[in-house]
Amino acid sequence: MIKENHDLQSALKEYIRLLDGAFYFEAHEVLEEAWHPLRKADHPLKNLVKGLINGAVSFEHLKRGRKNAVYKARTVMASYERYKRIAMQEIEHAVLLREACAHIERLKHQHVEVFSVLVS
Repeated sequence: MIKENHDLQSALKEYIRLLDGAFYFEAHEVLEEAWHPLRKADHPLKNLVKGLINGAVSFEHLKRGRKNAVYKARTVMASYERYKRIAMQEIEHAVLLREACAHIERLKHQHVEVFSVLVS
């Protein structure tokens, strides 16, 4: 379990760094690798981490500007929206998880035309 925790911590740091650089696909990949052991172990953070992965995917859809990108971005963002409040609890990696959520929230504000319903 200690190795998984370390891997999640490192992955979250890298995820945040990649989001800062608008490398959304890469951010998704880094965090997904750390998510697999959480999912298999039915870890309490699995849904929140999956939501963060999907948050990054939303911005990748927008970045690529493909057909239905807005619809796809909104649809995928729903997973993040469902679980983001978990980060407000006193949980493992709370500081990094809150920082990752704050990055997603800032990106949503930058794309208010897409996420206007979700931006407060």
